Amino acid sequence: MHPSEEIYCEKSNRLRGKTIVLGITGSIAATECFAVIRDMVRHGAKVVPVMTESATKLVAPDAIEFATGIKPIISMTGQTEHIKYLGDPTAADLFIIYPATANTISKIANGIDDTSVTSMATVAIGSNIPVAVAPAMHLFMYVNPAVMKNLETLRSWGVHVIGPHSDGIRAKAASRDEVVSWAIKLLSRNDLWGKRVLIIGGRSEEPLDSMRMITNRSTGQMAVALAQRAFERGAEVELWMGGHSVPLPDFIPLKRFTTVSDLVKMVDTIDHDMVIVPAALADFAPSEAKEGKIPSDKSFEMILQPVPKVLPLIRKKCDKVVGFKAESGLDLKELETKAKARMNEYGLTAVVANDIDDAGRSTSSVILVTDRTSRNITGTKAEVSDDILDFCAEII
Repeated sequence: MHPSEEIYCEKSNRLRGKTIVLGITGSIAATECFAVIRDMVRHGAKVVPVMTESATKLVAPDAIEFATGIKPIISMTGQTEHIKYLGDPTAADLFIIYPATANTISKIANGIDDTSVTSMATVAIGSNIPVAVAPAMHLFMYVNPAVMKNLETLRSWGVHVIGPHSDGIRAKAASRDEVVSWAIKLLSRNDLWGKRVLIIGGRSEEPLDSMRMITNRSTGQMAVALAQRAFERGAEVELWMGGHSVPLPDFIPLKRFTTVSDLVKMVDTIDHDMVIVPAALADFAPSEAKEGKIPSDKSFEMILQPVPKVLPLIRKKCDKVVGFKAESGLDLKELETKAKARMNEYGLTAVVANDIDDAGRSTSSVILVTDRTSRNITGTKAEVSDDILDFCAEII
């Protein structure tokens, strides 16, 4: 057994049975390809590596062969590898160039075919196999009018452009998570394609003084899982996030809030097809935060006042809203009753109810309650997210 087989479908089977041809060109970002390949394999993909001569100076072909279990294609031979893998839509399912240099992008856009990667691209575009490129270059190269024009040409041909992300100084290549999520997006069900979905997650943090706050132990895991799976199912996703304890995907548009009051001010900008709100928001906040730090050697009094309920405000801006309801110590029937009451009170499309003892765990057990039915969902955060999104896809 090759070592790559040991990790096959280790994360999921979302790419099971799919063949991805990965073109690697001569950008320093090529050093990330090993990890990208391994993650694709962990989701079930067979990855066929293709390298330019320049790429082999940055990453050892033997390392890429170890990652994939397949010897990299560095030049075309009598085996006509470009035809074998990309000349027939039933052979490979997707061609991704990561990283894609300005040189390679420009060659493809102008029909120049002089490397293993550009030969693959020529055939893939001609045979209508999905093609994606992830530009990786200096910012000044990226904004060069010729490069921008060539990227636009590729887009007009149906080529997907992944990243880059500019911070005003650099044009950062897409992260490995983004590339893998794009592979899943292009090769899995697209039942949310083009739908604008807002996920509001994390915890609110209401200040007691300049240092302390009232908050809760929500990690934000469910919001991140929902956002990433919605993206991979084709949605145009935006993530609004409060406090969190998990990494945030760097490829999903993000807005931050701290207090419930901050979030209330953001609600008026909602114009999405659906809003899903796994956020853990405070019910009360100090009437006034103390200036500086409250002394720790004596007791003090503080008045807590109710904060606005955000779900009804969101419901005024969007017809389809899925809320979450966290309770403790209730049996399933009681939990379902509470969820239905919340749904009816606020006019929500559905409510996901769970026990707070599950907070922060990698797996969840929830009840999805709608006006027609309710069902129990148990699994990893991603699996629970998929079940919730199945319902969302049905109604939008």
